[in-house]
Amino acid sequence: MPHRHRTLVALALATATAALPAQELAPGFVDPEPILRAARDAIGTDNLRCVTLAGTDLYTGMVGQQRYHGYEVDWPRGAPLTNYVRTMNWDDGTLTESFDREPGQNPASWRWGMGWLDGTPVQSASRQHFYVNGDVAWHRDGDDGEPVAAHPDQAEIWQLDMWINPHGFLKAAQLPGANPHATWRWELGEMGRDGATVRPEKMFIVSITMLGKYRVDATINQQNLLQRIHTWVAEPALGDFNYEHEFSNDSYVDAGDGVRFPTGWHHHQGWDDNYQAQSENAGHNAFGGTLADIRVNDCGDPPEPPESVRAATFPVTVETEELADGVWLMGGASHNSVAVEFADYVAVVEAPIDERRNLAVIDEVVRLVPDKPIRFLINTHQHHDHIGGLRTYMHIGATIVTHWKNYAFYTRDVLNYAPRTLAPDMVSLWPPTELAEGYQYETVRENYWLHDGARSMHVSYVHPLRLVEGMLVAYLPNERILIEAALYDPPRPGAPGPAEPNADHRSLFEHVRRLGLDVETIVPIHGRPVPWSQFAEFVGGQ
Repeated sequence: MPHRHRTLVALALATATAALPAQELAPGFVDPEPILRAARDAIGTDNLRCVTLAGTDLYTGMVGQQRYHGYEVDWPRGAPLTNYVRTMNWDDGTLTESFDREPGQNPASWRWGMGWLDGTPVQSASRQHFYVNGDVAWHRDGDDGEPVAAHPDQAEIWQLDMWINPHGFLKAAQLPGANPHATWRWELGEMGRDGATVRPEKMFIVSITMLGKYRVDATINQQNLLQRIHTWVAEPALGDFNYEHEFSNDSYVDAGDGVRFPTGWHHHQGWDDNYQAQSENAGHNAFGGTLADIRVNDCGDPPEPPESVRAATFPVTVETEELADGVWLMGGASHNSVAVEFADYVAVVEAPIDERRNLAVIDEVVRLVPDKPIRFLINTHQHHDHIGGLRTYMHIGATIVTHWKNYAFYTRDVLNYAPRTLAPDMVSLWPPTELAEGYQYETVRENYWLHDGARSMHVSYVHPLRLVEGMLVAYLPNERILIEAALYDPPRPGAPGPAEPNADHRSLFEHVRRLGLDVETIVPIHGRPVPWSQFAEFVGGQ
């Protein structure tokens, strides 16, 4: 018996289609039921139990990985997905997604969009599989790969994807607790895409509740077709984060059994904001392409969660390793931090992932050095997986040391007063009065030093890279330790490393040589410390 969907709309999944109870509608709102019924009839939702979609060459965006705010206005593209197949079974509350993607470049647990660089091993097989059953999700790297459970936060977003499409939304609107509300507005048909001159038409906007906390709204046009479905999800760096799908009128096709289904999918994560009017961070295109092979009521067998997935837990642990007297590696997760003790304070290099991770690291620092405050947080670069804890350190009074090119992004989008309704953090719950004053920053152009008379830390800018702009590294001259992020990720034990050095590897090597740094050990934010000689041999330097 498949694991039943338990959390959608706060109650168990139901398939009853009884009429919604009458609602008291505020002025300006309209009765949603006739609008929803017309949309269901227009695309045959009541005839559809499940669907299998297939396509090839779908694009994917590496969300949170843009090279530099101001140079690029979108997420960089990841490897395209080929031989893509998705099955959504709304009766059973299950989703499967499989595709081929070039191995060796991407984390195995990354589908597309959010979740890039979450620290899981790099995919080793071309074929990738992702599964959702109720509130449980998992993936396999290759047809025979071991099942790996997705973190509940990630699983919840994968679960949303089963419903953020026209038929899924209309089915969810009939479930207990959905509580549909509708209003209308004049809006450009087809959203005015690509600069086309389109006359405004009257659109209906219907909002429902999903998973007990997500407000999801659909734009329904005069042809009773859903052209946009929108919500917000929690993203550690940016908070409440735009998440939407768009479907053009001409992409709806007759799929059989009285069902019409859109073949053209266009998915945004972040605002579609090329002019950066809403935010400094203008990445948006996350997933899309043509899904022309549509098989109506082709359900297949629902995926059953393996016992290892059901039993999976996700504790936040910090594994401490002393690298030198007063220097500790804070490991135990996909990303490391490094704590360095000075005479009167502690400096921490990197605040990755999210608040939970960084609160655990801070607790460990306090255990190791109970009588000194954390005065400085050294931030290497602005990729989202490396800044999820900046707000945590700001809240405890640490000064954030970052490259000047990151300043506008951080002050405008990350370290701000904006409420976070889906996953409140300390800054949003107890905002410090000085948040907007700018006291908490030290910006670096080329070099920055911390020095207490005995111990020094040299923070320096690594010149333009393939990976990212605005990158800093930290060097401890007495200990001959270089702390860096993503410029060189040593291979995991037993795993093959990169075949040859890339531009980032060479930039790091030349940076150290140009500054005359006497490095003995590289301490990466991703992976284990390794001798500098290993890196130098790989790059081919002397």
